[in-house]
Amino acid sequence: MILRELGSKKAELIFGRILEKNMPLAKEHLMEEKMENKKNLAAPCGLYCGVCAIYIAHKENNLKFKERLPKVYGVSLEDIRCEGCLSDDLFKYCRVCPIRSCAKEKGIAGCHQCIDFPCKYIEDFPFPVGKKVIFRCIPAWKELGTEGWMAEEEKRYHCPHCDYKLFRGAKKCRNCQQPVDVD
Repeated sequence: MILRELGSKKAELIFGRILEKNMPLAKEHLMEEKMENKKNLAAPCGLYCGVCAIYIAHKENNLKFKERLPKVYGVSLEDIRCEGCLSDDLFKYCRVCPIRSCAKEKGIAGCHQCIDFPCKYIEDFPFPVGKKVIFRCIPAWKELGTEGWMAEEEKRYHCPHCDYKLFRGAKKCRNCQQPVDVD
């Protein structure tokens, strides 16, 4: 009705100006919303949950991938689920993680804010790849801030051959089967 009264060219111009004026606000809101959805993925230890095999397998509900993980972590298939370290739905090991508990007790977001880094919890971390990544990520998190660090981790974990999304610790791409080393 409004379009008929204004004429389609005039309406197009008006709606175009409205969109043009509000697009930056819409983009900003979308970015804030995206970051809000990712806040549970900022594990205090610096292991970004968005590239965790458990998180990816659970999020994608990839049964074939899930079936490979119990023997890696020594858990049951039902344990392969997690919504991120800061969520209410945690992976079995993350529920009892001393690093997570330590950050909570100190009232800090993570090791990047801790004056004791690296501490005994980091030195005793049970997974060598995870420990290596923690030592890489904590300085990056300090330098880049949370959003920048998360963005860098997401960029890093892609296959250099086919750009398929990888998970931390991957030795070969699940898509093209090429060997990878991005940790």
